[in-house]
Amino acid sequence: MKISAVIIAYNEEDRLEDALKSCKNIVEEIIVVDSNSTDKTVEIANTNGARVIQHTFENYGAQKNFAMQQATNNWILNLDADERISEELAKEILKIKKTDNNEFSAFKIKRKTSYLGKWILHSGWYPDKKIRLFKKDKSHWEGRIHEGLIVKGKVSSELNGDILHYTYRDITDHIKRLNRYSKMQATDIVNKKKKFLYLRAIILPSMTFIRFYIYKMGILDGFPGFLIALISSWATAMKYLKSIELKKSRK
Repeated sequence: MKISAVIIAYNEEDRLEDALKSCKNIVEEIIVVDSNSTDKTVEIANTNGARVIQHTFENYGAQKNFAMQQATNNWILNLDADERISEELAKEILKIKKTDNNEFSAFKIKRKTSYLGKWILHSGWYPDKKIRLFKKDKSHWEGRIHEGLIVKGKVSSELNGDILHYTYRDITDHIKRLNRYSKMQATDIVNKKKKFLYLRAIILPSMTFIRFYIYKMGILDGFPGFLIALISSWATAMKYLKSIELKKSRK
């Protein structure tokens, strides 16, 4: 079982090296698909033994599909630049490399997120199981943002250990990124011809806050949990307000 680690990146000079170091001893190949970074991302990738390929970013699903097709091995370990393979997970992956894995097409892995210096154990953020180890010939990505992997075959969720996710650098980064996503989401909403946009913009933000803070127990994550619920609520409002604006502009 030979594995190619695949990472897409853009201006990740402050985080990429740790991601590369966390996986280099458990894979046979590391590929970084860069979207014309203007910082030292490419230099850091090259220094740490990665094969760098430039590819203009269209959307997350398309970029990850392109990236995994560059791998020379059929097993893919997908990692984001702000993620790390924990020591426990690394041992698990090394262990399964020695076994017969023909039964499975993919493995789900728990992801644990650090936000504002705190590990988030509630708020709907943990255990955030993602399919990150999979066969290239059995899988493809779908979705422009919050992309999901579609797998043909059996998926195992038996791996111990976590992917460690060092997400938004600060509150400003959190807001800026969700604001950027909301524009793409608004386009999708209008293209799908969803109805009752005004009503959704009024009702869904408060429902989003309640879901994350109360139902998903974000209250137990302290101040970061409150911010996750609040900013998620704001982002919900933004995507519907922008969809209303976009729909009007197309008339």
